Amino acid sequence: MPRIIDVVEFLDNTGNEIVHREPPDGPGDFRLGSQVIVRESQRAVFFRDGKSLDVFGPGRHTITTANIPILASIIGLATSGKSPFPAEVIFVNMREFLDQKWGTPEPIAFRDPELGMVRLRSFGTFSFVVKDPSLFVNGIVGQQGIYTTSALQNYLRSIIVAKMTDLLGEQKKSVLDLPSLYNEIGAGTKAQLNDDFAVIGLNLKALYVNAITPTEETAKAIDERAAMGAIGDMAKYMQFKAARAIGDAAQQPGGASGAMDAGIGLGAGVGLGAGLAGMMAQAMQQAQSGAKAAPTVICPNCGTANPAGARFCNSCGAKLAGGTVKCPTCGTENPAGAKFCSNDGTKLS
Repeated sequence: MPRIIDVVEFLDNTGNEIVHREPPDGPGDFRLGSQVIVRESQRAVFFRDGKSLDVFGPGRHTITTANIPILASIIGLATSGKSPFPAEVIFVNMREFLDQKWGTPEPIAFRDPELGMVRLRSFGTFSFVVKDPSLFVNGIVGQQGIYTTSALQNYLRSIIVAKMTDLLGEQKKSVLDLPSLYNEIGAGTKAQLNDDFAVIGLNLKALYVNAITPTEETAKAIDERAAMGAIGDMAKYMQFKAARAIGDAAQQPGGASGAMDAGIGLGAGVGLGAGLAGMMAQAMQQAQSGAKAAPTVICPNCGTANPAGARFCNSCGAKLAGGTVKCPTCGTENPAGAKFCSNDGTKLS
C-alpha cells in the first residue's frame, strides 16, 4: 500500500539549493488534509500531472479544496478527501545567490584585428534571485525538466556564455585591448541577459568578467609579437645574433679559433673570434645594401691593397706583377691576373 504523505517540508542546511522537489523521486501520494511547511526564505509550488496548482508562501499550509479548488474534481468529495492523489511540491529558495561561477567550457575562436584568428577563454561571476517562483518553476521544472541545482546552474551558465560570445564578436577589438573593457563587457552582457532571466522568473542582479585569457598557442603568438616589437630592427638583430654565435664558437675548444688548439692562447682565440664576428657583420651589411667591394691587388713588398689591374704599388712603388688579387666576397688571395676567385668563383676583373 503506498505511503500517504501527511507533512512535507524541506530544510536546506547548506543554503545553496535553488530548487528542491519533494518527494525527490517524483510524485507522491497526497490527500486532503496533508500539510506543507514553508520557511521564510522559501516558496513552495504545488504540482500535479506536471501542472502547477498553487504557490505557498512562508508558514504551515493544509491542502484543502479551499486553497486548491481543482482538487475537488480530482479526488471527489464523496470520499471525504481520503482518496490519495499523486502530486509533488517544488521548494524554491528565494535568497540572493552570490558568487555564482560562469566560464567558457571550450576555447572560442575570434577574429582579432591585429593578431588574426585567436582562441580565447573567459570566466567570471554572477548573482541572481528568484523573482517569480511560479514562473520560474514552470519555465525550469515544467518545461526544462530540471530538478537539481547543479543542472540549473549549468543551464544558466550556458545562457551567459552564449550572450558573452555574441558580445565579444561584436566588439571587434584586439585581445590586447580587452582587459580595459571588462566592465563594459560585463554590463553589456548583463543587459542582454535581463530578458532571458526574466522569462524564467529570475532577476539577474550582477555579472562580472574576471578574465578573458588566450589559449597557450595564442599566448605564444602574442609573446612573439611583443618580442619583435622590442627588437625593433630585425636585420640588425640578426647580424648581432650571427656575430655573437661566431664569437662564442671561437672561444670554445675546437671552434672557429683554431689558434687555441695551436697553443697561441685564449686571448688570441677571443681576438680571432671578434675579428670573424666583424667580418660576418660587414658581409651581412654589404648583402643588405647590395654593395660589393672592388677587387684589390696586394703589394708583395709592403702589403698595401691596390686597385685591381695596377702595375705598381701606390705606396712603395714596387712592381705588382708578382702580387695577388684579393676576392671582394670571401677575401681569398688569388694569383695576379686571375679573372675569377679560386674559392667561390667571384669575378675579379
